[in-house]
Amino acid sequence: MSGVTMKNVIKRYGDTQVIHGIDLKIEDGEFCVFVGPSGCGKSTLLRMVAGLEETTEGEMHIGSRDVTRMDPSERGVAMVFQTYALYPHMTVRENMGFGLKMNGYPKAEIAEKVAEATRILKLEEYLERKPAALSGGQRQRVSIGRAIVRGPDVFLFDEPLSNLDAELRVEMRVEIARLHKEIGATMIYVTHDQVEAMTLADKIVVLRKGVIEQVGAPMDLYRDPDNKFVAGFIGSPAMNFVQGTVGEGSIDIPGIGQSVPATIATAYKGRKVSAGLRPEHLVIDPAGDVLRVDLTESLGGVSYAYLEAPTGERIVVEERGDDRVREGERVGLSFEPKRLYLFDAETEARIRS
Repeated sequence: MSGVTMKNVIKRYGDTQVIHGIDLKIEDGEFCVFVGPSGCGKSTLLRMVAGLEETTEGEMHIGSRDVTRMDPSERGVAMVFQTYALYPHMTVRENMGFGLKMNGYPKAEIAEKVAEATRILKLEEYLERKPAALSGGQRQRVSIGRAIVRGPDVFLFDEPLSNLDAELRVEMRVEIARLHKEIGATMIYVTHDQVEAMTLADKIVVLRKGVIEQVGAPMDLYRDPDNKFVAGFIGSPAMNFVQGTVGEGSIDIPGIGQSVPATIATAYKGRKVSAGLRPEHLVIDPAGDVLRVDLTESLGGVSYAYLEAPTGERIVVEERGDDRVREGERVGLSFEPKRLYLFDAETEARIRS
């Protein structure tokens, strides 16, 4: 098994550049997730690792090997796609072993590898079924099993759960996490779903417009985002952003009707900033009269209140417990000042005290 190293990796389609000088090191055995909005370049970057997209400039290494110009079959990778791509006329057993059969592996070795993958993925009772007789989750497990039997250095997952319903997504997410724990292989996983990223990853790479915005462990990105984009993308529901003005040792935030103590560089005095507050860090004050409750969503153990500020800004608040606000009520907000994130209104870079 091997890690992956990218050195100033660039991808162009004609005159259009879509990947802009990526430098990244993924350690051996690490579960790395590429996450970002549609069109950010995450699938393109994954396909460049696989060799399905040519690297225009820069270097791509898997372990100690420079694979930049190698064919996909020479790279030691296995890819699991969004679509299952199973042969409909073959059984599960035949689908999983087909790649090895085509490469001339002995029947006994193929049977041994298929049996091991079957054990890991708990597919024993489905071996003689054909894809049409399987659920979506079972088909995706077969697709993963086909990758396992190849014994690759690196597993690549391109949004493998996006075709599944909500319940199966959760189930398969657990299966993939367990798989990584059992076989300990290097895995690179692409998703636009930050919940998948947070729950699966050892390392998250946040991409936007072909550029890395931040790399780190899930909770490091959640607790210490470098910019407004990462702060808004990591966390569910997303962080609230309201406009504030820097005063003398405080931030005036009209949207919540408060002036919050804050230590900030004197160069920012009098300037506009974007103040970030996570829904789970806010507490509704029923005695207040600053914001109007526009909408509530109850999910049982938790609910979300959508508040309209006097400035027209929208603020989402997470509520737990039995006493929850109702639509149309007027309320205030409170929070610990240390929970306030500040971002430059122009560059969107994080302002750290």
